[in-house]
Amino acid sequence: MGMDTPGKRFQPYGSETDVLSVVERFRTLTLPFAEWTHQGHLATGLWFVWTFGEEAAKPLLRDGIRAYNVSLGNVNTDMRGYHETVTMYFIWAAARHVETHGGEPLLALVNGFVDSDLGHKDSIFAFWSRDHLMTPEARLGWREPNLRPLDPASVPIAPVAA
Repeated sequence: MGMDTPGKRFQPYGSETDVLSVVERFRTLTLPFAEWTHQGHLATGLWFVWTFGEEAAKPLLRDGIRAYNVSLGNVNTDMRGYHETVTMYFIWAAARHVETHGGEPLLALVNGFVDSDLGHKDSIFAFWSRDHLMTPEARLGWREPNLRPLDPASVPIAPVAA
């Protein structure tokens, strides 16, 4: 799940159909790259977690993102493309959001996640330093946080500077 422009505010999805359209076009490898934003990543990831559960969503998203990248002519290497630790973090974050807000309709669930502390693109830096996260090891496989253990209560704190 990606990283976008700092401080960018998202336009909430207007309908469940809008959310499902992003997910379906991701799954069929027809989503334009311009729509594969941080918001698109979060909506897709949350839908997979909501639909299949946290553990089952992991390989589905891993394989799906890699295939999506290739469909665009991009590569998945130790320096570009799919990033395992970032993806697994945002799956974890989506699962925590679903645990606490799972009774909401999909539209509210997705928009709430995108607008939450857990969904903020910089929330990952409450747990990993930039130097620790932006390594080939973290891109190719899960790399444990180096700042603090994963805990949803730690997210609202200001991210630690790298």
